[in-house]
Amino acid sequence: MARWCASRDWPVHPLAPGRKTPVANCSRCRRPGHRHDNCSCIAVGRWCHGFRAATVDPGRIDKWWGRNPDLGVGVACGAARLVVIDVDDHPQELPGRDRILPGIPIPEQVDLTGLTNGFHSLAVLAALRGAQSPADDEATLRVRTPSGGLHVWYRAPEDGRRWHSSVGQGGGASLAWQVDVRAHGGYIVAPGTVTPAGTYTPLQGAKEPALLPSWLAEELSRTGHLRSQRVPAAKPQPGPSPARRAVIAAGGGRDRATRVLASALAEVADCASVPEGAGFTDKLNRAAYTVGGLVAAGYLGEADAERVLLEAAEFARPGQDRRAAPIVRSGLAAGSRHPLQLRSRP
Repeated sequence: MARWCASRDWPVHPLAPGRKTPVANCSRCRRPGHRHDNCSCIAVGRWCHGFRAATVDPGRIDKWWGRNPDLGVGVACGAARLVVIDVDDHPQELPGRDRILPGIPIPEQVDLTGLTNGFHSLAVLAALRGAQSPADDEATLRVRTPSGGLHVWYRAPEDGRRWHSSVGQGGGASLAWQVDVRAHGGYIVAPGTVTPAGTYTPLQGAKEPALLPSWLAEELSRTGHLRSQRVPAAKPQPGPSPARRAVIAAGGGRDRATRVLASALAEVADCASVPEGAGFTDKLNRAAYTVGGLVAAGYLGEADAERVLLEAAEFARPGQDRRAAPIVRSGLAAGSRHPLQLRSRP
């Protein structure tokens, strides 16, 4: 599959065996503060930094997958000029009406009974525009995910516009509730990749991506997935890091409890330097567990604990509050059953 993707000029990179995330960086690239833009690993043919290392070079591909045939395949969407609509089917409570179709108000008199997943919200958006839902578009490549979702692959127009992801490093708004976008700043799992949950399986219909429909391009522009290449994005004003805010919340920085707190938060915040493959979920869960122990021992209030954990998660992975919040709450709850007794108290 890696060679098939590369033959279409889609740069590929390895995914960890049985997973949908990139293989881990080397030990040097995992150091705090390390960045891809000054790293020599990619230049010498290593797979560090996920989609940043993606390639179409046959020699490198044969080296990677020849030695490790169990590796999955990721495609760097931006370099491949792909825009993939990622439709989820997750059991979640329906959000507020203003979050179902971002930027499109849904009147209270509209009955939302039966709207339970991304397939439904995407169908509503398409119906409002008088178009076919991408989920039903047999003219383009569609890949069923092991979780029951769907990846709808399109080719970006050759007009110089750069579409950005709404997940991962892109960090923009969703197209609709449970509908994200994979484009520049992200990657997509290639068809045929196998995980313990199942296989990414192409559906019947087209086996190649079709051109992005004009109505969908307009919706992507409206929801913030199109960014100017001429005017650089404004840089955030400097301010305290999440770890420093944690120290302030705990009342200083000299006692051991505060150092433990700051260290836990810093490990999460450092994931910002590695957009993919940094072990973000595990690090956030461990940090929440540790902080839960501090809360149980009386070193920090529960509300402050949850706030600084979510701030660190937002700093590392902007726009993924839906993913971070349950991890934080679960970790705090588990940690609260094991109070951390330290030598010094605030």
